[in-house]
Amino acid sequence: MHGHKYRDEKNGVFIPPIYQTAIFEQPGWTRKTDRGVDLKYSREENLTVESLENVITELEEGGDSLCFSSGMAAISTIYFSTLRKYDQIVLSAESYGTTLQLGEKLREFGIDVQVSWPETENIIESINRKTKLVLIEVVTNPTLRVFNIREIAEVCRENKTILVVDNTFATPYLYKPLKDGVDIVLHSLTKYLSGHNDVLGGSITSSKEKILELWDWRRMLGTIIPPFEAFLIIRGLKTFELRMEKHCKNALIIAEHLQEHPKITEVLYPGLTSNKYHDIAKKLFNNKGFGGVVSFRIKGGEEEVVRLMKNLKIIKPAPSLGGAESILTYPVISAAMTMPKDLRDKLGIKEDLLRLSVGLEDVEDLIEDIDKALASI
Repeated sequence: MHGHKYRDEKNGVFIPPIYQTAIFEQPGWTRKTDRGVDLKYSREENLTVESLENVITELEEGGDSLCFSSGMAAISTIYFSTLRKYDQIVLSAESYGTTLQLGEKLREFGIDVQVSWPETENIIESINRKTKLVLIEVVTNPTLRVFNIREIAEVCRENKTILVVDNTFATPYLYKPLKDGVDIVLHSLTKYLSGHNDVLGGSITSSKEKILELWDWRRMLGTIIPPFEAFLIIRGLKTFELRMEKHCKNALIIAEHLQEHPKITEVLYPGLTSNKYHDIAKKLFNNKGFGGVVSFRIKGGEEEVVRLMKNLKIIKPAPSLGGAESILTYPVISAAMTMPKDLRDKLGIKEDLLRLSVGLEDVEDLIEDIDKALASI
């Protein structure tokens, strides 16, 4: 809540305001920000954005952070700043569809792109002395596999490979990857950190030295987050821990309920003791919970999915996740849409799979809403 470090001593202001300005005064000399760079133009630095970056750094226990206009802006900045012709990058086959799509495009620039099966052992087998960069998610989207980040980080360290981890699903409430040897942590701030389904943003957290290098690329690419969006995320972060506690609690209750429902063929949630990834999730997440997303398969296919979504009253059918409102997403037409169909099928992202971002509503109301919708199929 106080990690922004903003204070206007002259006026007694301790809530970061919106510095809605493109320019800062430059009267023959230039002011410097806390990271030692020029404060003159909001494409480079902005004081509201700096306040947000301070909060993210505190949450992830890093050296410094940068905030971007979206999660994909953060990822593209990492790609541009790190990769050169003939470098090798390893990506998980189950990644956010656009992350994978952009990664595949790198082949056109002479990058060796290796797409690995989304299991810890497969990612490790793909890493060698040629590997410049590995980018994976702590929890995959949408089947919620959990990687053993500690093991992967150790192998990356041995091979002098940069490990980038997307912590969007787990969030620093559950897990702080930098403490396990990860080099760069990224977020889609659009999701849990902002928490209200009303703003786009992304972030990168790393060492001070790495962030300074990435800062110059953000300056050149123009991918900084605008100050108004930064302000909204700062406001959302004030309730972050309270929200995450409720998300996790509601999600586990719903996962356990769905597991017993006759219209459900499979529930994918690492919080269930029967889940393949339960033990590793329990180790990484320090018993604080297992996240606010539950994926499940229904009896039927696209026709039944559409009928189910039309009969929901509280839960909204939409993309994205991590907001106060519960959102039901159909992955084959949203996050996984850009994946080749044969890869989707192999990963189990089929027409019967739904992903539920469990919100902050009363959990009994959510269960009733789901049950009534399921009764229609």
